[in-house]
Amino acid sequence: MTPDLALDHIWSVARCHPAALRSVSFTGSEPGLPSVFRVGALASATIAATGLAAAEYHRLRTGRGQRVTVDMRRAMASFRSERYLRIDDGPPPALRDPVTGFYETRDGRWIQLHTNFAHHLQGVLKVLGCENDRAAVAAAIRGWDGATLDQTLADAGLCAALIRTPGEWAALDQAKAIAALPLFEIERIGDAPPEPPSSNGTNRPLSGVRVLDLSRIIAGPVAGRALAQHGAQVLMINGPHLPNIAPLVIDNGRGKRSAVVDLRDSAGRETLRELTRDADVFLQAYRPGALAARGFGPEDVARIRPGIVYVSVCAYGYEGPWASRRGFDSLVQSASGIALTEQQAAGPREPRHLPCQALDHATGYLAAFGAMAALTRRATEGGSWHVKVSLAQTGRWLQSFGQIPEGWRAPDVSPDDVRDLLDTVQSEFGRVQAVQPAEQLAHTPAFFALPPSRIGAHDAKWV
Repeated sequence: MTPDLALDHIWSVARCHPAALRSVSFTGSEPGLPSVFRVGALASATIAATGLAAAEYHRLRTGRGQRVTVDMRRAMASFRSERYLRIDDGPPPALRDPVTGFYETRDGRWIQLHTNFAHHLQGVLKVLGCENDRAAVAAAIRGWDGATLDQTLADAGLCAALIRTPGEWAALDQAKAIAALPLFEIERIGDAPPEPPSSNGTNRPLSGVRVLDLSRIIAGPVAGRALAQHGAQVLMINGPHLPNIAPLVIDNGRGKRSAVVDLRDSAGRETLRELTRDADVFLQAYRPGALAARGFGPEDVARIRPGIVYVSVCAYGYEGPWASRRGFDSLVQSASGIALTEQQAAGPREPRHLPCQALDHATGYLAAFGAMAALTRRATEGGSWHVKVSLAQTGRWLQSFGQIPEGWRAPDVSPDDVRDLLDTVQSEFGRVQAVQPAEQLAHTPAFFALPPSRIGAHDAKWV
């Protein structure tokens, strides 16, 4: 699969006008990172889709088209943005808890634990009955069969994945459920009059578009970041009790404001309802059903704000027995056969993940693309819209691209290798060095109007 064919697929799934594709050009070639998977095509196509959707929304407001160019090297750097983040020229950010990783089980299988949140770590240690020490965890896991431990941890609401072959994954009911789905969905969920974009303040594609970003870690926040870099006003909403990973708050908080709202109490829910009434996009990455229990499911939000574009991001998809299972990019790679495929190609003893959080980043860009495609439909057709993306559907798509023989032998890319792709900005965290937006638009370049800010730095209000 080449970037242009992958972009054609994204564009056709969204039923966008094919003539716009003539405005896009790609440069660069694979492999750009050590992997047998065509991560470069995935990165280039999803980022190009986002850039082209922004250009088309700008054309809708102004009548002026523009060229969109994506270089694979830039796209791959963007897909590793959290790895290249530096604060005051300090060391690389710590992104993982030491217990997170692969472990061999009693029956010779491998399982991956994901313990980057303290409550997930404590839950795993309780199930295993051991101390917070990697050697102790490894010893405890050697007393379990892999499938039994995988199911036990899932039943406890914890984060792990048995390492499966692609064939084992395909045989599961969950894989069968998402195999019947398109890459993403954009569906009308309510009636509302058309809302053409304002012709005022048209210096940026998404000027005047208000986005509520109720997401954490990578996929959802990347979607909000992508909307911000094209001019949307993005307000991050965090709960006061919810954990975060500090470097990701900085990397994915660029261009956004940040407020704290507690949805566990009625005052917090009313605050969110007030914000929603004046929003254009409601982006959320909670597990399916979690926000609906608080009164903020897609149909609820469409009643609060007719004409809303509601964007849902989840791990394993919205159908099937794993729809509510907790998951992260690396776990989806492990469960779906990606990690084992990389291991078999490269030959290490342990499973091996992709050289970037490709499912997270690609899903984030697809979510941003879907939001802009739905805003365009709203402008011409009216209606409220629901965009649905998942890491597992993105992973399935990547696996369909085919593989690069010996691609794992490609050299890794260090921060020094991409120094020309980094920007520096002063923030309350210090001097932040981070990856520039990858898509290049001829007339409305993507950039971040705001530096990253700490969680809760702003009032829960629109500017």
